[in-house]
Amino acid sequence: MATSTPTAPADEPAHSPQSSNGLSPDLRTRHDRDRPRRSMLLHRLDLRGAPYAFIAPFFAVFAAFSFYPLVYTGWISLHRVELATLDLMEWVAFDNYVALWEDERFWNALFNTFTIGVISTVPQLLMALGLAHLLNYRLRGSTFFRVAALTPYATSVGAAALVFTMLFERDFGMINWLLSVVGIDNIDWENNKWAAQTAISTIVIWRWTGYNALLYLAAMQAVPRERYEAAAIDGASRWQQFLKVTIPGIRSTVIFTIVLSTIGATQLFGEPLIFGQGPNGITGGADNQYQTLGLLLYEEGWKNYQMGRAATVAWAMFLVLILVFVIQRVVKRIASRRP
Repeated sequence: MATSTPTAPADEPAHSPQSSNGLSPDLRTRHDRDRPRRSMLLHRLDLRGAPYAFIAPFFAVFAAFSFYPLVYTGWISLHRVELATLDLMEWVAFDNYVALWEDERFWNALFNTFTIGVISTVPQLLMALGLAHLLNYRLRGSTFFRVAALTPYATSVGAAALVFTMLFERDFGMINWLLSVVGIDNIDWENNKWAAQTAISTIVIWRWTGYNALLYLAAMQAVPRERYEAAAIDGASRWQQFLKVTIPGIRSTVIFTIVLSTIGATQLFGEPLIFGQGPNGITGGADNQYQTLGLLLYEEGWKNYQMGRAATVAWAMFLVLILVFVIQRVVKRIASRRP
C-alpha cells in the first residue's frame, strides 16, 4: 500500500531552519552585525581607558597621602587645636595667620631658612657641576668614583648630623683644631649665628653634592658629541666648550636641581635639630639663631602643643614654595624673551 508524505497546510508557516548555534538567520545576521560594534567599543575603551587605569594607583596614593593631608592641614590652620585634644577644634578663621604674620619668630625662621638655603645650595650646585664635569671624562675606575659620590646621599641624616656635630664641637672638635694650627682661635659654632648656619650648610652640602653631580652627569652624557667636535673645530677651549656647549645642554637639569634644592632648603629640619644637641635644637639655638621653618613648625606643634599654629606654619611653607615657583617661571619667561 502506497504511503504519501503529509504536507503542511497552506496557511501554516514552515519552520525556519536553525543555525548550528541555535539562532535563526535574522538573529544571526543581527548578532554578526553587532559583533564589530562591540569589538570597536571594547577597543576604544581599552585604548582610552588603559592609560587612566595605569596611572590610577599613583593618583589614589597621592590623594590619600598628599592631597588629603594638605587640605586637612589647611582646615586645621583655621582652628585653635591642641595636641592633647585633637577632636576639639575652635573656629578662629584667619587669626592664626594674622598671629603668624605678627610673630617675630616666623620672620626670623624665614630669614634663617633663606640664608641657610643660599649658603648650602649655591656652593652645592657649583661643586656638583664641577664634579660632574670631571666624571664626564673617561677616567680609570669611573664607576668607583660615581658610587663614592653617591655614598653621602645614602647616609642617614642622623648619622651625618652627629658626625659633623662632633667635628664642629667648640672645645674638642677637629675643625677648631685645624683652625688653631693656622693661628685662628676656637669658634663657637653653635652659639654664633653665621657660624652655626655655615656648619649646618656644610652638612647639607656634604649629603647632596654627589646626588646632584650624578644628575648633571646623566644630563651631560645626553649632550650630542657632535657639538663638542664642532666647537673644537672652531677652536674652542675646554672651558669655552663647558660654557657654550655643556651648560646650555643641561639647562633644564640645572633648573630642576635648583627647584629641588629650594624645596629641600624650605623643609630643612633634621640637620639643625640634631646640631642643637638637646632642647636648643628645637628652638634653633638659645637665640633662635638657626631656627628654620621646619623647626618652628615642630616647636609650635610638639613643644607648645598648638597644632593649629603648626598647621599654619606648614601652609606658610607651602605658600613660600609656590611664590618661589612663580618667581622662577616669571624670570625664565623674561629671560626667554630677550634677544
